[in-house]
Amino acid sequence: MRVYAIISAMLLKRWLVGNPIKTAQAAHERLSKRLALAIFSSNSISSVAYATEEILLVLILAGTAALAWSIPVSLAILFLVIVLTISYRQIIYEYPEGGGAYIVARSNLGEMPALIAAAALMIDYVLTVAVSVAAGVAAVTSAIPELFAHREALGLISIVFIVVVNLRGTRESGKFFAIPTYFAIGALGLMVLIGTFRSFTNGVAMLPLPSPAGGDLENLSLFLILRSFAAGCAAVTGMEVISNGVKAFRSPESENAARTMVWMSVILGSLFMGISWMAYHYGIMAKEDETVVSQLARLTFGTGVTYYTIQVGTMLLLVLAANSAFAGFPHLASILARDGFMPHQMATFGDRLVFSNGIIILGFFACLLLVVFQGDTHALIPLYAIGVFVSFTLSQAGMVRRWLVKKGLHWRKKLIVNGIGAVTTGIAT
Repeated sequence: MRVYAIISAMLLKRWLVGNPIKTAQAAHERLSKRLALAIFSSNSISSVAYATEEILLVLILAGTAALAWSIPVSLAILFLVIVLTISYRQIIYEYPEGGGAYIVARSNLGEMPALIAAAALMIDYVLTVAVSVAAGVAAVTSAIPELFAHREALGLISIVFIVVVNLRGTRESGKFFAIPTYFAIGALGLMVLIGTFRSFTNGVAMLPLPSPAGGDLENLSLFLILRSFAAGCAAVTGMEVISNGVKAFRSPESENAARTMVWMSVILGSLFMGISWMAYHYGIMAKEDETVVSQLARLTFGTGVTYYTIQVGTMLLLVLAANSAFAGFPHLASILARDGFMPHQMATFGDRLVFSNGIIILGFFACLLLVVFQGDTHALIPLYAIGVFVSFTLSQAGMVRRWLVKKGLHWRKKLIVNGIGAVTTGIAT
């Protein structure tokens, strides 16, 4: 009976995960730029689905008139995107072995800052999965309100599915996720193009309704504007993932990773500013039972097939965004294991030449968080952003020290870029 159970378990594993891959084939499992963009950047790009909403949720505390500040705040975040793009391209070339903030902090700031950066990153990866899946489920429940009561179950099913696909191997998961990722980017891009075009040709903007009488409003202070900036900085979460996984790219690794970083940032910046402008122009306000993207899609296309296509695309992008964490977390855990800060099993390849232990542990804790926070995106995002910006700040500060010590070609320009990055991400933290 025991032998039968073991054989059944092995057959189930082969059916779900696939046959073992020889170590000699590891080089063939490397990613092209096209597949890498789908795997690594879906996390960052998907944040456009909730970043504008987070800005509006803070500004509305000072009344609807304060929503006009959403555009200056969005432009400040776009500037941060540009700074981080340039900065992480420099990190990719300086540290082609990957590891991102942990490696940068360890080589320039010492062991303790490096471990703080690593801890922040690993918590961030767990939250990436939970936030992305929760937001993806929110896109579905916005279109089909009857499913709202089942959002936790839908989230758990999504996480288990992504775990199984990632256990099948890096290249195979990239092929599987590439088509829905590009479909989602195209759907959101179509909405932004048409919605922005109409906003400039229809003339008068649809301004928001007045705030309800008797509501307690805060003053529109500098602190409130900074809070909205920090909340909207959810848009830049995930920008470090490419620098953490440089070794997953085909040769030349650094060159391919740097180009993918630029494409990711162009898509991210365009979609984020488009959604922020449309939300301001049409007077969209955040609602508990419907996302900002859903409101914009309904306003742009009505409630027909195109609306549901946008919602499905958004859901796919958000759920698949969790996949970038499954690319980053196991690689970082393997580097920490190599350096003696995690169990050595985290550095061991599974049958499909992926770090199976890291993938399973990440999936488990993401499911736990989803249950604890009842699948509520707005409750998870503040925790998510803190971890991201701690690692951002430490990596930028580490690069500042590197240029001061190493100097080298154009070191002053590089120092200025990383200095601005350290200050702005420090403020956001």
